[in-house]
Amino acid sequence: MASIRHEFAIDASPEYIWDVLRDVGAVHQRLLPGRVADTRIEGDHRFLSFPDGHVIHELIIAIDDDARRLAYSVVEGARPPTEHHHACFEVHSEGDRAGRVVWTTDVLPHALATEIRIRVQRGAEEMRQVIERQYEVALADPGH
Repeated sequence: MASIRHEFAIDASPEYIWDVLRDVGAVHQRLLPGRVADTRIEGDHRFLSFPDGHVIHELIIAIDDDARRLAYSVVEGARPPTEHHHACFEVHSEGDRAGRVVWTTDVLPHALATEIRIRVQRGAEEMRQVIERQYEVALADPGH
């Protein structure tokens, strides 16, 4: 199994970063607006709809507030198709106004590792920009 581990810093409090990541039903609003058109939750299942109509079905495995860890698995609709996909986000503190996210993805077949690594890096950069922008707005207008 290929394991892709990507770490990235975000200029926002670790509590804020975690609040965004753990909000599994608001991916289209808080984490990847524009990239994800809608998010639907049915029990432990999450359905991410994309602007082109594609839907990814995920299983939310764990939301651990103490460890600030979210684990999920793609059940159906992965692009590219996978035999197995399991991933988790962990949020670590780098001070009051900075956090480090560790995004680990385990995937089969092994041959997808390079493509998945590129997608993870692009997604991480997109998430970082969105969270930092929203955090600055929240600091400027606490009632927002």
